[in-house]
Amino acid sequence: MNILILSATTGGGHMAAANALKDYILSKLPDSKVFIYDFLEYISPFINKAVTGGYVYMAKNTPLMYGSFYKSADKAYTITNTAVELTTSLLENKLNPLLEESKPDIVITTHAFGAEIVSGLKNKGLINIPIISIVTDFAVHQSYISSGIDAYIVSTDDMIGQFMTRGVEMKKIYPFGIPVKQAFYKNIDRETAFAEEGLDPDIPTILIMAGSFGVTDILKIYHKIVNSKADFQVIVITGKNEKLYDTFEKYLRKIAMANTLINFRGLSKPKPELYISKHIKKSKPTKLLYYTNEVEKYMHMADLIVTKPGGLTITEAIASNLPMAVFNAIPGQEIQNADFLTGHNMAIKIDKNNLCTKQITELLNSPEKLERMKDAIAAFSKGNSAAKIYDLMLKLVDEYSE
Repeated sequence: MNILILSATTGGGHMAAANALKDYILSKLPDSKVFIYDFLEYISPFINKAVTGGYVYMAKNTPLMYGSFYKSADKAYTITNTAVELTTSLLENKLNPLLEESKPDIVITTHAFGAEIVSGLKNKGLINIPIISIVTDFAVHQSYISSGIDAYIVSTDDMIGQFMTRGVEMKKIYPFGIPVKQAFYKNIDRETAFAEEGLDPDIPTILIMAGSFGVTDILKIYHKIVNSKADFQVIVITGKNEKLYDTFEKYLRKIAMANTLINFRGLSKPKPELYISKHIKKSKPTKLLYYTNEVEKYMHMADLIVTKPGGLTITEAIASNLPMAVFNAIPGQEIQNADFLTGHNMAIKIDKNNLCTKQITELLNSPEKLERMKDAIAAFSKGNSAAKIYDLMLKLVDEYSE
């Protein structure tokens, strides 16, 4: 069987979901061929750079403008939505050679524009194969909706009604959740993990993730929360952002933590260093990581994650049964994600200013509240999304072959 997965690099979640699904498919069908393509890069490196760069720039520097664009594109027949639809229709012919070359039995998309483009080819009769669209956020957006889609994979039961109000048949909507690596569903040996990392398994652990953009506001949050009176330790993952890592490392050197700080670049040879200060009375043991392929390990070690509410990160946290404290949500999908999480008691919203110290302290000093959040996450969790998508994929391929 040939499976074509269309994704994009506008944010880290689309490709991560695509790779998680590919890994699961190959574990079940090792002789199959699973192709993952950044469809924007395939169509035009210039267009990819413009779209991806424009998204990153707006999200980082003009979030309100991005929010206005997102909101406008979410309504049918607006100028923005019409322009997006026209652009994707013009790109259809440029994607067609990829389908002719890969000869897929099914197309799966993890990006709205990819779904719209391949749906257009299907509506024109250029292809006749099933299409699955994976929605990588926690609320519907108009750009995902296309008439040629056979199945929408959504994150929540709430989204079923949202899609139906926009004309999508209920039989096409599957609340399976976003696919993540299988390791997020597996427990770890905590004693061994903490020993390996040089951390204490007997005190609460906060995991801070900066997100794919390397948001510098995380420094403000870290500075505030380490002055909390609560007893805890911190793991910080900056991702592949050297500037953010170096800035954070410099900051940690400057305040010279009173406890042990293990400095570890995940992409280079580990070089543990010990920073000791006589000037800072309040401090928290902190482990700083540049990049790691073991995010699931650190999520299972943590009692709370502080993060931006990107669709994939919060799905991984849910799979790890990890309560969340979300911050700096970008207007648009991230605000919708944050509202969903807080509305279902799976997360709290924190302020990057002085208030976040109080919020984190109160949460860590209330184990029963953290347990209620874990219970809410466990009740919501969709289980192994990739397995369910795999079964649906086989079903749709069989239906089309008949």
